[in-house]
Amino acid sequence: MHILITGANGQLGQALQTTLRGETLTLIDLPEVDITTPGTMADIIRQTRPDLVIHCAAYTDVDGCARDPELAHRVNAFGTQNVALACQATDIAMVHVSTNEVFAGTEPGGYEEWRPLSPRNPYGQSKAAAEIHVRALLSRYYIVRTAWLYAPGGRNFIHAILRRAREEGVVRVVTDEVGNPTYAADLAQAIAKLITTGQYGIYHFVNNGACSRWAFANEILRQAGLTGVVNIPILSSAFSRPSSPPPFGALHNRNGKALGITLRPWQEALSDYLQGELLP
Repeated sequence: MHILITGANGQLGQALQTTLRGETLTLIDLPEVDITTPGTMADIIRQTRPDLVIHCAAYTDVDGCARDPELAHRVNAFGTQNVALACQATDIAMVHVSTNEVFAGTEPGGYEEWRPLSPRNPYGQSKAAAEIHVRALLSRYYIVRTAWLYAPGGRNFIHAILRRAREEGVVRVVTDEVGNPTYAADLAQAIAKLITTGQYGIYHFVNNGACSRWAFANEILRQAGLTGVVNIPILSSAFSRPSSPPPFGALHNRNGKALGITLRPWQEALSDYLQGELLP
């Protein structure tokens, strides 16, 4: 299969390159390709003629989106519209990578795939708009929502916790934000399985299980052998930031499970990540 990946240099894009290395890949990203420029994606797709587009490119700085909602909309919504229009013009299927932040996070029990969109911040709003464009323009699409994504080689929550723990001996983490820590390598493998099915629709691909940020930090410290570090629980109201994440943003994988596509528990994925990347 010939697959075009947008945002190929990002954490998921790189994981997909590893997982799909047996396929023919066309890789695009900034600065060479700007998906917000009308016509750019249409030209590239007409030239390369892929069988499928996996759209990973996005502005994922949640606080940055809150500071500049217009930029968030331009990249995440308008950019996705451009990709979807290009797929529509050439009758090519599309995978659109979305987020748990398309939901308000007011449901303690979490969210299934069929739940209505209810974003509470500019990042979530821009990603919800992107989903609407994909659903309106295409009949052959996979929308894959994920949460709390991390990957080797980049700055992420795990990296931040370990740095603060080693430098300060204490961390302060919120207890009232719940989600699913998800390893990019596992997400890439799930997407690779999904695109062989032809079962178009909406999917929640996250590592199995949910936890608070505070509990996630505790497990990071435990697996890293930093059990002497104090993890002080705080409320999000005590932590000033431009964006307001969903308090209960856990996703449930119902549709993928029906196809036999599930991701391992988040604790196991975290162990692999730490052993392969951060621990001596």
